[in-house]
Amino acid sequence: MKILSLCLYQWRGNNITEPKLLASAFELSSFGFFKRKAVQEWCVFISDTLVKRTNESQRQSVKENNYLCHVHNRFDNLACVAVCDSEYTPRVAFALLNKVMDDFNEIYENKLGKLEEYPFEQIGQLLTKFQDPNQVDKLSKIQRTLDETTIVLQDTIEKVLERGEKLENLVDRSEVLSMQSKQFYKTAKKHNSCCIIC
Repeated sequence: MKILSLCLYQWRGNNITEPKLLASAFELSSFGFFKRKAVQEWCVFISDTLVKRTNESQRQSVKENNYLCHVHNRFDNLACVAVCDSEYTPRVAFALLNKVMDDFNEIYENKLGKLEEYPFEQIGQLLTKFQDPNQVDKLSKIQRTLDETTIVLQDTIEKVLERGEKLENLVDRSEVLSMQSKQFYKTAKKHNSCCIIC
């Protein structure tokens, strides 16, 4: 599970005709050095396109190749896009998008469209923090714990069943031994009865 990019936009309001990229962060270490720039440009292009085609106050996820692009276009003229691999949990991705926009609003409340630049270093920190959804999402963490517990339980049940089979084999053997020992006793008694020495 991995997030490749996180882009925050100003969209709509203040006579904006194109989405304005306010801040972005990328995690492209899994790509070769010479491919990173192309992948980064692709992420920005996809993000721009999705922001334009997502209605206000709407969230959506779009599959592109092996990636899921999650976009949330909010009512406050902010939009945020996360490009993730297909294994990344959408619920956590949308929580990240909301967190980015909320944190941005805390810093630049009522200043959107009034400044030239909006330094927002927290976007990189959030991208790093949310790389492992189990660390930030309680439900994912609980699900992982349940999955691990299920595996342990299945393993334990298999061991009990193996042990049970072994016990059943021992019981069967003891019954066979018991019958054989009774037979041996009868045979020995019979043989010994003819050879009584006084």
